[in-house]
Amino acid sequence: MSNIPQDCRYTKEHEWAKQDGDDLIIGVTDHAQAQLGDIVFLELPETGTSLDAEQAFGVVESVKAVSDLFAPLAGEVTGVNEALVDAPEAINEDAYSNWLVRIKPANAGDWDTLMSADDYAKYLEDEAK
Repeated sequence: MSNIPQDCRYTKEHEWAKQDGDDLIIGVTDHAQAQLGDIVFLELPETGTSLDAEQAFGVVESVKAVSDLFAPLAGEVTGVNEALVDAPEAINEDAYSNWLVRIKPANAGDWDTLMSADDYAKYLEDEAK
């Protein structure tokens, strides 16, 4: 079973979100990085970009596949992890300490629409069947 921190919320596209003050930090789950394999390239949006929920905001490329990254909820990009763009392989080392973007949610209540750690674990179990 993948590592699924309790302090994050999750999407069906395998992104995680974690509250950090008024913002959320967003990344890809441990399950996603394991499925992707060795990550070699990352494309992220500019700070100030407005995102809709479930909108593609970037690309992660591995030796196996190229996958879009999706916003877990609507908001404005307030920060981008530039160090990760230069060293995307860090996601494979620790998916939860290597966030991709920071967003200020358009509606703080949207947090409650994301899956809890337990819900995500069940989702992974169901997906594997």
